[in-house]
Amino acid sequence: MPFPPGPFVRCGFSAALLLLGLMFAGITSTGGSEHPATAALPSAFSDLLPHFLVEPEDEYIVKNKPVTLSCRSTPATQIYFKCNGEWVHQDDHLIERTVDPATALPVMQVTIEITRQQVEKIFGLDEYWCQCVAWSTTGTQKSQKAYIRIAYLRKNFEEEPQGKEVALDQEVLLHCHPPEGVPQAEVEWQRNEDVLDPLSDPNFFITPDNNLVIKKARLLDTGNYTCVAKNIVARRKSNSATVLVYVDGGWSEWSKWSACGADCSMWRSRECSQPSPGTGGKDCQGLDLQSMNCTNEQCPQTVSGAEDVALYVGMVAVALCLTLLLIVVVLVYRRKKEGLDADVADSSILTTGFQPMGIKPSKPENSHLLTIQPDLTTTTTSYQGTLRSRHDTAGKFSMTNGPLLDPLPNGSHTLHNGKLNSDTTEFVSRLSTQTYFKTLPRDVANTSYGTFNFLGGRLTIPNTGISLLIPPEAIPRGKIYEIYLTVQRKEDLRLPLAGCQTLLSPIVSCGPPGVVLSRPVILSMDHCFDSCLDNWAVRLKKQNYEGAWEDVLLMGEELVSEPYYCQLEAETCRLFTEQLGTFALVGESLHMGAAKRLRLVLFSDAYCSTLEYNIRVYCMDDTQDVFKEVMQMERQLGGRLIDEPHVLLFKDSYHNLRLSIHDMPQAHWRSKLLAGYQEIPFYHIWNGSQRYLHCTFTLERLSLSTCELTCQLCVWQVEGEGQSFALDFNIAKDTRGLDSEFLLMDSNATALAGPSAFQIPYLIRQKICGSLDAPCPNGADWRMLAQRLKLERHMSFFASKASPTSVILDLWEAQHFHSGNINQLATVMADIGKQEAMIFLVSDGEC
Repeated sequence: MPFPPGPFVRCGFSAALLLLGLMFAGITSTGGSEHPATAALPSAFSDLLPHFLVEPEDEYIVKNKPVTLSCRSTPATQIYFKCNGEWVHQDDHLIERTVDPATALPVMQVTIEITRQQVEKIFGLDEYWCQCVAWSTTGTQKSQKAYIRIAYLRKNFEEEPQGKEVALDQEVLLHCHPPEGVPQAEVEWQRNEDVLDPLSDPNFFITPDNNLVIKKARLLDTGNYTCVAKNIVARRKSNSATVLVYVDGGWSEWSKWSACGADCSMWRSRECSQPSPGTGGKDCQGLDLQSMNCTNEQCPQTVSGAEDVALYVGMVAVALCLTLLLIVVVLVYRRKKEGLDADVADSSILTTGFQPMGIKPSKPENSHLLTIQPDLTTTTTSYQGTLRSRHDTAGKFSMTNGPLLDPLPNGSHTLHNGKLNSDTTEFVSRLSTQTYFKTLPRDVANTSYGTFNFLGGRLTIPNTGISLLIPPEAIPRGKIYEIYLTVQRKEDLRLPLAGCQTLLSPIVSCGPPGVVLSRPVILSMDHCFDSCLDNWAVRLKKQNYEGAWEDVLLMGEELVSEPYYCQLEAETCRLFTEQLGTFALVGESLHMGAAKRLRLVLFSDAYCSTLEYNIRVYCMDDTQDVFKEVMQMERQLGGRLIDEPHVLLFKDSYHNLRLSIHDMPQAHWRSKLLAGYQEIPFYHIWNGSQRYLHCTFTLERLSLSTCELTCQLCVWQVEGEGQSFALDFNIAKDTRGLDSEFLLMDSNATALAGPSAFQIPYLIRQKICGSLDAPCPNGADWRMLAQRLKLERHMSFFASKASPTSVILDLWEAQHFHSGNINQLATVMADIGKQEAMIFLVSDGEC
């Protein structure tokens, strides 16, 4: 029989009993690890085998915390642990000795600790197990094996629930396969963040494989369903699946037949009201009015002559209608064939093409005017919009300096420089009547539009960081486009995200799609990640005509031959695109070092007349459009900004965000928060789909006379970065409401057409391009311009364009519209060695 290491092996079993044996009466009730694990037995019990009162049980190691194994046996002279076939050293045992008061038998208990490092040594080879071995003078006994496993819970669900639209009373099945974990994760379901309990609501049933069954869908079952997996290590939430319960309409019973009418027929009706269609349900199918002929006896008797007259009159009327209809069809056909129904300025033509127009430049002293002579000889065969005369300017968009197209005595039109000043509501309403734009959001506060020609222009959505630069010559000569720019609310436009993907930018639409562009426009929008492409796989997604999202570009691996190209800056992405549409940036972290920027913003009530006082902490993506929405919402709520916003780097570590409040004067204030902190789950933040994510701290002042509040508010990611706000203000005196200095108020026009949209005058731009486009042996060409402007990473992209200089200047205009200094660009030109730098000093009148 093998014995454990220690003095027992050297001295032998008998010698050990002689040296270490204790008289039964002298055994103390407790011991420690410094005592050997042996004891002599009285002769009355010497023939008993040891049996276990406590055996070691399976344990899980959570993170780096060791686990403790215990066993207790009676009567026993020795107890030792053996783990994975090897004896545990005597010094690692902790021993206790007691006496069973009922039997007077000695009881021995031994405990050991197992660390994560011990278990990881055999990882992948076998499971780590330990068992207890007890000796007596009669023999030995072995306990059951206890298995020690390292606990974990993977991040990604193997299957997540998917949203559904179901009819009333239909059965709904939502699938969920939780992440792999040890121990296996338990699953619960939530609806709108509330835990579902099948015992209290038998309409729900959770299958053995964790799927949720709604036996009969009710209207109250509409909501967002989330599968929650948890074990001793962590708690994970799936993406929410929206279940929409709709009601199809049902027909009521038929009414009674009516009396027989003068036309010898009777009718009956029914209504679509049992039930009425609701939440997107279908209307009733079939007829709602039914008629049938009466029998001869039921028909009212009428004079035969009168019947004949009515019949003849009806036939003549039908003949006249058919004749008029035929005439109208012939006229419309001839009109279309002759091409007399064109309209170059109506937005509805944008989906099918535009009419060519004759363009005549004006004299040099009036170069800021563009004279357009309509050409009525061209046609468009696929136009399906409303018709309007080319010379009808009543419905056109007006400029601040006058109408966009002023009629001249010779029948020409003049396009002024300036900013557009038309009714946005009217534009959105008119544009949304077109088939493709029926889903266009009607949020006019986040939409801008303009009418542009080959001179280009710019659209801007104030205080969002979103703009669209339309360079000169991007619109073909002879075309006039009506273009819009809008930021989509995330709740209005669903962008599906898979796995660990997260939305990194606003969802921006520019259009109309399908317009022909001669060169790329530049769409600028904020992003909210750390700009390190080593940490991220960032994709540009575009929505196609069917509404599905497609990957069109992997950032950092752009191809110059593709219609899309990105310039990534610290907080902004600038997209060169030859196609208009709906775009968004979606990222997937490559490792746990990837981080999103969160903007932490604190608001409170501007007026407080009660003892309670609320502080709201918003944790939002660090983009200007989200900040603008929150500021607008708080303005409506009567809130005020109580400290300058802070930025927090939130890493893909699967750790939650915690918020706590400290250091309040206890004599005057107390927090009504029961726990020490509030916590926002990781996935709620990382997904990026919840725009107004916030926590509220409810404080209570002990007296209405207390107005001074000082405290420390902390926001941090578990095992990550944190930020703190030191608050010190008077809640009664400081009633300014929202402080506008934190909203960088954009006073520029939302739409600028022609030269006023650019810092570089048009003629000067043409001279620069003519000077730098041609290669120069000493490198004093567009390549040096790109280097001086720190754009050398995009050399291949610039070189692929017909005029590399013009693309560089387009990017400079997009970057420096608000802060650019034209003299700095002149200095760069002088450094390159081009005498054309002097042209920057030319006055606007000379240009």
